[in-house]
Amino acid sequence: MNIILPNKISGKPDVINDARRITVIGANGAGKTRFSVRLMEMFYGRAYKLSALRAIFPTISLNKMEGSIDMLYGERSTMSHIFRGAAESEFERLIYLLMHDEFIDMLIYKTKLNDGAKVEMPRTRLDDVLHRWMEVFPQNRVSRLDGKLLFSNDSDDEPYSSQLLSNGEKAVLYYIGAVLYAMPDAVIFVDSPEIFLHHSIMQTLWNVIEEMRPDCTFIYNTHDIEFASSRIDNVCVWVRSYDNTKEAWDYRIVSNSTFPDEIYFDILGSRKPVLFVEGDEMHSIDSKLYPLIFTEYTVKPVGSCDKVIEVTRAFNDMQSFHHLDSHGIVDRDRRNDHEVEYLRQKKIFVPDVAEIENILMLEGVVRTVARHYHRDENRVFTKVRKAVINMFRSMLKQQALMHVRHSVKSSVEMRIDRKFQNINALEDHISDLVYEINPRGLYDDFCRKFHTYEQTEDYAAVLKVFNEKTIINNSNVAPLCGLRNKDHYVKAILSILKEDGRDAQAIRKAVKECFGIIPATTDAANAATPAAAAPPGAS
Repeated sequence: MNIILPNKISGKPDVINDARRITVIGANGAGKTRFSVRLMEMFYGRAYKLSALRAIFPTISLNKMEGSIDMLYGERSTMSHIFRGAAESEFERLIYLLMHDEFIDMLIYKTKLNDGAKVEMPRTRLDDVLHRWMEVFPQNRVSRLDGKLLFSNDSDDEPYSSQLLSNGEKAVLYYIGAVLYAMPDAVIFVDSPEIFLHHSIMQTLWNVIEEMRPDCTFIYNTHDIEFASSRIDNVCVWVRSYDNTKEAWDYRIVSNSTFPDEIYFDILGSRKPVLFVEGDEMHSIDSKLYPLIFTEYTVKPVGSCDKVIEVTRAFNDMQSFHHLDSHGIVDRDRRNDHEVEYLRQKKIFVPDVAEIENILMLEGVVRTVARHYHRDENRVFTKVRKAVINMFRSMLKQQALMHVRHSVKSSVEMRIDRKFQNINALEDHISDLVYEINPRGLYDDFCRKFHTYEQTEDYAAVLKVFNEKTIINNSNVAPLCGLRNKDHYVKAILSILKEDGRDAQAIRKAVKECFGIIPATTDAANAATPAAAAPPGAS
């Protein structure tokens, strides 16, 4: 969807192309609420507003937007005799809607059974809502009794009504339920999405809600920088001020391509440590994967490998100002163990695989995806390992040559980075470099080492040295897992992580072992992962 933003105080309004989630952020009084209201007016008939603050407490005024919970409740109450009593809040009206629709679905089901049709018990909206709600609060239970929802938890003997839930529990129930009533292809406006929610569940909850409505666009209005930073594939609009006479705003679309202006804006208010990664927010796998793996960090993509190293160093140099602990992640590429150890000492974490695509090919990741999609994980991984080994075997000499090139480049840079008394001394030094470095000898050593990897079918060792962007496609891992192609395989991994269940824990563990952040398990094929110094908060 292409969205034309409201008028700017100076210049033409910005246009956001193909956006599925937008965060409008700004200080209190900056005009971001007016900004969101103007956007809602621009999507008349498709705008759908969620506000837990308004929904939970009794109110006389109704939300008269087309398709709102209040309007749907009004329609049902005039057409049905099921409703009893008056609902004083939008939260209560949502509960009535869910119960009403449950009743209607059961009547239709019973009618079909009486007519002799072979039908399965329908899964209702209420079923989905309560299932998702109990995933967020696994210690709680819900029962249906006499047309009411009754709640209980492990510490309570007596069930209680929804009105006795905490504000946080009500907010989660409200958001999960209300989003199911949004019209198709709605633009869902969420006011203060962080309110009543603990930060430990906020990111997971909104990932789940967004997955529930893939047809919709989400626009969040917040002043919480940590929430804005948690959104993946997010366009962040920074509203700085509003001019009432011009009915225009001073705003900008925040980009993370430069340092430090935008980065300070996005993360200085965060209590989390910071993790700088390669790529950009819109296109790179890094920016999509790492926030779901390293949930204890604020993850910020900053561009190239060199930029990650530069930004991490600069940010740590200013730690006395912002008190945030900063780390970086770069691909291993063809770095040797000495180079990797040097980077780790500089708070740059380097995986024990060559690049980001190889992380998605870790044995633990492949097995988990296969298992998640009900495939035989042993059969899938055996075929994937064979395909990767064969690919590496066919490209062995080319890979060895690339490793030699990197080694020679590093050696030359290190050897000429010294002072020379005159040009003759520099020429003499350079003329001897080819003999000192011995590229032919390096090439033979790499070839011998790589031959050992492919002959012993050492999958973990191959992933460590094999730089090949087509590895996911050519390994056939996606079809073997029941997925269409590489893009679907990547999206499947991200979806599993967003669900945050047992399979997400397995993927997260495999990746963190690859970084040496947690000890590798002895029963995994890639168990020989050297441990790195774990960053604060890693587990």
